Amino acid sequence: MAVSRIEVPGSAAEVASAVASWQGQVAVGGGRYSMGGQIGVKGGLHLDMRRLNQLVWIRPEARTVRVQVGMRWRDLQDVLDPLGLAVKIMQSYSKFTVGGSVSVNCHGRYVGLGPIGHSVRSLQLVTADGSVLEVGPKQRPELFAAAIGGYGAVGVITEVELDVVPNVRIERRVRQVSLEGYADFFRQSVLADSTAVLHNADLLPPDFDAPVSVTWHRADDGKPLTEKSRLVPRGASYALEQNAIFVMTEVPGGTRLREKVVHPMLMRPPAVKWLNHEASLDAAELEPRTRAMSTYVLQEYFIPDLGFIPFARAMAALLRRRDVEVLNISIRHSPADRVSALPWARQEVFSFVLYYKQRTWRSAQERVGRWTRELIDLALEQGGRYYLPYQLHATASQFIRAYPEAEHLRRLKGAVDPQGKFSNELWRRYL
Repeated sequence: MAVSRIEVPGSAAEVASAVASWQGQVAVGGGRYSMGGQIGVKGGLHLDMRRLNQLVWIRPEARTVRVQVGMRWRDLQDVLDPLGLAVKIMQSYSKFTVGGSVSVNCHGRYVGLGPIGHSVRSLQLVTADGSVLEVGPKQRPELFAAAIGGYGAVGVITEVELDVVPNVRIERRVRQVSLEGYADFFRQSVLADSTAVLHNADLLPPDFDAPVSVTWHRADDGKPLTEKSRLVPRGASYALEQNAIFVMTEVPGGTRLREKVVHPMLMRPPAVKWLNHEASLDAAELEPRTRAMSTYVLQEYFIPDLGFIPFARAMAALLRRRDVEVLNISIRHSPADRVSALPWARQEVFSFVLYYKQRTWRSAQERVGRWTRELIDLALEQGGRYYLPYQLHATASQFIRAYPEAEHLRRLKGAVDPQGKFSNELWRRYL
């Protein structure tokens, strides 16, 4: 996608000046991990926010921190860890920027906490006329709600104030459960356990019918660490992980190799570490060796409790029928979103995160689009939704069915951005 101009602002004032002086459309980008043009608009101005990456202040006694939006989680962890603190809610990997995470209303594996919006206290927001506003739950709450998970629709987030929590020792507990019994197991053995900190369950190809529950619980202070490092070292080599993924997706029988050998080998040893270490994983371990012929892609679907089993069964059958090269499906959980104007969890949901291999040529992309729309229909049939940061395969009618709140966002955007200055390829298509 070709933009007309790229600006790299170093302050909120520079953002405001760039927005106010630009006559066309403006899009905002951070770590550049979104997959469907959510950070750019054709022929428009692209604001690269990565130079806005400084700590504004930290108040350990109040367990809150304020940062500029271009700061990456890994850089914030360097600030928090010496103080015995940790990020409250973030993704499983630490290379994302804080602003990008808030703009997509990310979530992670944090038990009972839900989307990142639940940990945001306030935002600094630049609007279409160049105003720099402070917004929060009690101060301009409609703008606050529209900015969180709003993909830049109503303004440019320049600072974020977040809750933080104590860093704790955690230990891993792995258990195989039945698909039919997983939801009850999660509620009784994970959600109801006050020591549970992080949780996901892995569904492995080709059957996707035997969840492997992975829960990290608070460990006793006296329990010895199996991992001495407090944070994942920067710049590590992940050649072994990249080669393993290549083998599992390219060699005949590779899917069974993961199910029978690789996954049990990774999960069997006892593990006790700091929360910050598990939260500072590097997304480089997911990178392909080359993107000349293929890449690895994510999708995510949010399904209410009653639809869990029907969706899981139908999804597995569809993936097998369409010969989708899925490496893993991770199951997470979220309570209802009580903040965002465009919630992906309007009620309690289980999320299904698909991590799959995709060829790079056009016919392969079109094929992915077809089975993706089928998956979206399956989610909608169960009262669920799909996540928006990924490739723009959904039809306009699917988007409207999944996110009927978009009409309210459209009206609010019309009031604060009447010329439609803020846009990107996601909103050009759907909003």
